Amino acid sequence: MGKCMIIGCGGVASVAIHKCCQNSAVFEEILIASRTKSKCDALKEKLQPTTATKIHTAQVDADSVPQLVALIERFRPDVVLNLALPYQDLTIMDACLATKTHYVDTANYEPVDTAKFEYKWQWAYRERFRDAGICALLGSGFDPGVTGVFSAYALKHHFDEINYIDILDCNGGDHGYPFATNFNPEINIREVSANGSYWENGAWVETKPMEIKREYDFKGVGKKDMYLLHHEELESLGQNIPGIRRIRFFMTFGQSYLTHLKCLEDVGMTSIKPILYEGREIVPLQFLKAVLPDPASLGPRTVGKTNIGCIFQGKKDGQDKTYYLYNICDHQACYREVGSQAISYTTGVPAMIGAMLVMTGVWNRPGVWNMEEFDPDPFMEALNRWGLPWEEDFHPVLVD
Repeated sequence: MGKCMIIGCGGVASVAIHKCCQNSAVFEEILIASRTKSKCDALKEKLQPTTATKIHTAQVDADSVPQLVALIERFRPDVVLNLALPYQDLTIMDACLATKTHYVDTANYEPVDTAKFEYKWQWAYRERFRDAGICALLGSGFDPGVTGVFSAYALKHHFDEINYIDILDCNGGDHGYPFATNFNPEINIREVSANGSYWENGAWVETKPMEIKREYDFKGVGKKDMYLLHHEELESLGQNIPGIRRIRFFMTFGQSYLTHLKCLEDVGMTSIKPILYEGREIVPLQFLKAVLPDPASLGPRTVGKTNIGCIFQGKKDGQDKTYYLYNICDHQACYREVGSQAISYTTGVPAMIGAMLVMTGVWNRPGVWNMEEFDPDPFMEALNRWGLPWEEDFHPVLVD
């Protein structure tokens, strides 16, 4: 069917690459490109004997538009799947514009020097992508990503209007370390230590980090403390879901994680401001990332499940209605299948699906789009097929 160039070779990329190789009818050829080519080569050596997909590898600096352009022009992919760092979204989008190549990512742009992630920088590309006749699909992970698809599905099939959305992200997994993050530590800690916020009546309401806490009983996991965070899909859903009054995002954290994080914050280890150390500048958070366990290494030792989904409140035929759409994912089942824990799995599978839908033309129109702006049904069907089956609850317990 076509060719996909995948930038990045971390935990999420590894899952997406495994899934592309399972889906050889669509992904006839893939190019894995990363700053460290040896990681790409190791994955190719492991997967090539198992798949009809032809795997290529390359070294690339994703901060360099000329390097990216040269690689795209050499491989001529149908789509570029960006699984590098959020700091690199714009250089990769620039390279896709220069070569008129479709673009998919899983997380919105974030400047290196500010813990500020929002869509304005990528939305600014709308006209240029439209004029070039190419599609950019933003945030094709789970949250953001599947949460947007769930919202579009709920609106299409169950509501005339949705007034309230609560996105609940529960990780009931245990990796046995005193402190480790389940995805890129730099991104994870920046996200958690930033101020929280939620979308209400067309405006942001800001909260202190971890200020708002609720307990929820998650199917497959049990009761967990969850905390309100800012999250990027609130911004796009606030614009794209009619009738919306409030959207909140909650994520679960154990007390050990929070205690360690507070200690690290107090001693300055989570700072993104460079400091001078032995004659050179280092960023404390980047140093912390180097000494923490690599999230890609957590797979064999993580047990338990994740439960991620959306609770909707709105109206159908003039009547109040509630509806809960969610997925439960088992860490050890993911490890047995693709050698990864469930956090990488729940992002890597939707990344493959988004790239597939753009490549096959099912989700493909010129411009820059968020997930909820396309017909959700093909994506929902693909989730069931490719390892993230969803469940429904028509009488959910609401978050107060």
